[in-house]
Amino acid sequence: MPKKQPEPVVVDPTAWMLDNDVANFLLLHQKEVLYMCMLGYTFLHGSKVFKAAPKSAPFSYKLISMILACTGGGILVPIFLNTVPVPLANDAYPIAILTSFAIHYYFPIVAEVMNLSPVVKSLIVVLYETVRAKVVLTFTLAASAAIAPTTFSFPLFGPIMCGTVAGCGGAFLPMNKGLDPIAKDGLQPPMSSAFVGSALVHLFLNTSLSDGVVNAKEKAHLHLALFFIAVGLVNAFNFKAAKIKKE
Repeated sequence: MPKKQPEPVVVDPTAWMLDNDVANFLLLHQKEVLYMCMLGYTFLHGSKVFKAAPKSAPFSYKLISMILACTGGGILVPIFLNTVPVPLANDAYPIAILTSFAIHYYFPIVAEVMNLSPVVKSLIVVLYETVRAKVVLTFTLAASAAIAPTTFSFPLFGPIMCGTVAGCGGAFLPMNKGLDPIAKDGLQPPMSSAFVGSALVHLFLNTSLSDGVVNAKEKAHLHLALFFIAVGLVNAFNFKAAKIKKE
């Protein structure tokens, strides 16, 4: 009997990217970390909702506005793909939304602490962007699997559009807002970062750029999370170049 040839060992020179605690956290491997990040995600959305809502707005208005802000992309994209919306498919999201809403409604001082403390604000931004990266990646991949290719060997614009909406869909809900969120200042940072992130991830995973890359999806997820966190921190602390005044 001829001896079986041993299978070649695949050497991953970039394995260090995933073999560390930071990557394990950002990739949300543990449910406990996922739930903690979901709470941070909904809390930051709640901060924006309560800040924008009129002081005289009723309880129901604030609650529904927060639900739509937190799950807008998770509602719209599943409708596009004919699947179950996220708030109906995952009970953890409504629990996180209601918990964050209760904190904002009954203990508004917590949100004030976040705005006054750079450390707390940075932590909340990291939790928020970590979940947003997972949402964008999940729906970009889901759209890529659900949409049949036409002109190219893989669906090009559909998954990018779905990933973009997943990352910022809540800004356009309820529907009576129309294009008001972008009418004055154009695309907001979460919108532009969602588009860039979903486009880069989609093109990386579906072209020769990912050939030979071990665990390409996890590494794309990691870089997407780091990109979102960087953009989120820059936006949260207004680290932007000053506009040049025209003489």
